[in-house]
Amino acid sequence: MKISSKLKIAYSNEYVLPLPEGHKFPIDKYKLIPERLINEGTISEVNIFTPSKAELSIVELTHDKEYVSKLVNLRLSEREIRKIGFPLSKELIEREFIIAGGTIKGALSAMDNMAALNVAGGTHHAYAGHGEGFCLLNDVAVASNYLLHMKLAERILIVDLDVHQGNGTAKIFENNTSVFTFSMHGEANYPLYKEKSDLDIPLKYKIDDYTYLKLLYENLPQIIKSFQPDFLFYISGVDVLHTDKWGRLGMTIDGCAARDHFVFETAKTNNLPVMVSMGGGYSPNINEIVEAHCNTFRIAFDLFS
Repeated sequence: MKISSKLKIAYSNEYVLPLPEGHKFPIDKYKLIPERLINEGTISEVNIFTPSKAELSIVELTHDKEYVSKLVNLRLSEREIRKIGFPLSKELIEREFIIAGGTIKGALSAMDNMAALNVAGGTHHAYAGHGEGFCLLNDVAVASNYLLHMKLAERILIVDLDVHQGNGTAKIFENNTSVFTFSMHGEANYPLYKEKSDLDIPLKYKIDDYTYLKLLYENLPQIIKSFQPDFLFYISGVDVLHTDKWGRLGMTIDGCAARDHFVFETAKTNNLPVMVSMGGGYSPNINEIVEAHCNTFRIAFDLFS
């Protein structure tokens, strides 16, 4: 089968940040995802682009200048560093700006090719003025504000299906009528305090595929019908899996794939360009994480190539 060269994927070696021994974040998944997709023939090197750092002026459309200055000058306090969960380093800050750059450039590519994906991103716990939960810069919010600022989009829908509520995203856009934030997340999961999205669907402990998908099938088309977006950002976290050590839901890998297929199919049916950020995934077996993420890419290439 000939591999389509149209769909683009943001990936940088900088995504694989060296972490202290014993750190629980599965950082190697970012390297393993493109490797598996290339080895199996789903993509080739021509599909991958190496993103540049997002410019400060673009990042500051979303994030407070004082916070951005503290990041680039490595002046976060010990309390702020603990809240983020990563050890502070120049490489970490570079990585965050590169991830945001990948989501911006991917969004521009999606406008031409209907879809694009970032191997990382979905850093939805980052607020305008602080980071938390492994998130320093909110890549989807930064890219959304860039599209709005450049008048490349007028109404943006953010579909956040990571198991954790996108609290930073919800807060950033709470008074912005040009952006609709939709989050389906574990009701008893991090963050303890939830912000208010335009639509939040809290999910019960160990929810199964059928119940989860029914909620998605009922709500996503209605949001699109009423809000009439012209661009869609999708955070496709695979921490919804029943094997995830922090997720607490009951979904199978097939259910997770059905979720992705429905989001992509709905976007395609409505002629909505879609930019995908990977979000979280913390199953003890890293192969399960990688396989679930790879399904997102496979489905996108099947539907949009």
